[in-house]
Amino acid sequence: MQTKSKLASLALALAISAIAAPTFAQVTVGGAPMYATKDIIDNAVNSKDHTTLVAAVKAAGLVATLKGPGPFTVFAPTNAAFAALPAGTVDTLLKPENKGKLTTILTYHVVAGKMDGSSLMKAIADGMGKATLKTVSGGTLTATASSAGIAIVDEKGGSANVTIADVYQSNGVIHVVDKVLLPK
Repeated sequence: MQTKSKLASLALALAISAIAAPTFAQVTVGGAPMYATKDIIDNAVNSKDHTTLVAAVKAAGLVATLKGPGPFTVFAPTNAAFAALPAGTVDTLLKPENKGKLTTILTYHVVAGKMDGSSLMKAIADGMGKATLKTVSGGTLTATASSAGIAIVDEKGGSANVTIADVYQSNGVIHVVDKVLLPK
């Protein structure tokens, strides 16, 4: 009888520890593993799908910020998302004289705090289908549920789909998106 009691206690302890200490599956982005123990920049530089974003973050002088404690939620456009902008846009934004505009666009993709996919879906449900997100640049994004999962709508009405959600970082979470979001 005492053995059954000990086994039951052990099973309960294991169940509680599994609930109390969540583990995150290893996510690969752009062919590189993303580590929850690394910060946003240290992970992003390894993604072959985010070389344009990394170059833009460096040009805007935002590396130190995104290596900071956060937490941050980053909607990270892929190289293909940047390539879909009108011809010459990225080259123009990367020029030193456009650093202010580039910084505004990049910080428009960042929300203070850590909002993983389940937090976003809860906010969408609580908002009766829409969640308004205040960006670090001072603008707003609107998150909605879509057939693809979560869509993020910018102030100009452009919409990006979250293609990879919940890429956990030591200082926040990244959601990969398929479009560049633009402020007013």
